[in-house]
Amino acid sequence: MGDFTKTITIGRVEEFPVQLGRVVQIGEEQVCVFRLSEGSMYALEDKSPYRGGPLSEGIVSGKYVYDPLYDWKICLESGQVQAPDTGQVKTYPLQVIDNIVSINMECR
Repeated sequence: MGDFTKTITIGRVEEFPVQLGRVVQIGEEQVCVFRLSEGSMYALEDKSPYRGGPLSEGIVSGKYVYDPLYDWKICLESGQVQAPDTGQVKTYPLQVIDNIVSINMECR
C-alpha cells in the first residue's frame, strides 16, 4: 500500500490570528499555521531545524518567521532557512474554501 494525501479541515480563517503562529495537532505531528496581514496562510512543521525549538512562537515579518530561540530567518513559502544559516523546515499545502482552512497531509 503506497502513500496518499489526505485533506484535513483545521478551522475557519478567523480562528488563526494575524501575524502569529497557531499550533494544530494532526496525528503525531505539530503544525504551525501563520496568517499574514495581506491574507495568505502558510503551514510549517512546528520545529526549528536547529535544536527543534517551536517556530509557532517566532516573530513574523513579511513572508518570513524568525526562530524565537536562535533568530534564524525561515521562508514561510518554502521552509528554507535563509543565509548565512542553512536548513529546511517541512511545509504543508493549505487551502481556503468558503472561509474553511484545510491542510493536505501525506499519509502512509
